[in-house]
Amino acid sequence: MTAKIYDSLPKEAEAIRRAVFMDEQGFKDEFDDIDGTAWHIVIFDGSVPAATCRVFFDEKLGSYALGRLAVMKKYRGKQLGSMAVLEAEKLVRSKGGKSITLHAQCRVSDFYGKLGYKPFGCIDYDEGCEHIWMKKEI
Repeated sequence: MTAKIYDSLPKEAEAIRRAVFMDEQGFKDEFDDIDGTAWHIVIFDGSVPAATCRVFFDEKLGSYALGRLAVMKKYRGKQLGSMAVLEAEKLVRSKGGKSITLHAQCRVSDFYGKLGYKPFGCIDYDEGCEHIWMKKEI
């Protein structure tokens, strides 16, 4: 498995997010303006795109943010989500960042917890799906 970082949304990341968030989970508003300014990490199995996430500096939060972490169904359970998060942390450290904030679906908050992310604030909803804010000092 190899990771590549892009400074604009590559077609591979778009395809993964469309398959996971829109086709599987039913989200409608998957793509936004942040995609144009974020770094996009794609994990490849040879030449096959298997997982992705994006990282950007969020002015409102005053911290780097990780989002849109998605792993293709065939590759789940193979630690690619963790690999993508670790690549994001490495990228943020290289940019001088000291922390990462994310808005996790509550059903996967334990995954982030195992990687050292701590919940804060109240549960809220994004397109009817429960989410919680989480943060990690890196």
